[in-house]
Amino acid sequence: MMETARVFWERAITALHSANLLIPTDPDGAASRAYYAAFNAVSALLALEGKSFKKHSAVDSAVHRDLVRTGRWPVELGKKFSSLVESRATGDYGNDQHISNELAEISLQSARRILEVVHKENPEVFPADFR
Repeated sequence: MMETARVFWERAITALHSANLLIPTDPDGAASRAYYAAFNAVSALLALEGKSFKKHSAVDSAVHRDLVRTGRWPVELGKKFSSLVESRATGDYGNDQHISNELAEISLQSARRILEVVHKENPEVFPADFR
């Protein structure tokens, strides 16, 4: 599980850096990459506990069930994750709807906050390469 967690963490960091680069030219893509940064960070954290998921919706449920409801994460962080899910759906599948630069920036900040919290839970496994 440790190696799986590290791979997810590396993907999270890469996605966060990509999101940052995409904001000026592709806010839809930036929001999507911000979501994947958070998704992979959460997947890394839960992988350490032996949990794995086949669907994105299962990870969203796990955030609220295993992290927020247990008090491990504040409610606000769960809301940030859910907002990232919505922004990714709009950015990737929104047809005539698009993500604004402002919302892409908010998505990036939400993802960064999630990575910070995951890092703080286990800094030895999840280094702070995302700042």
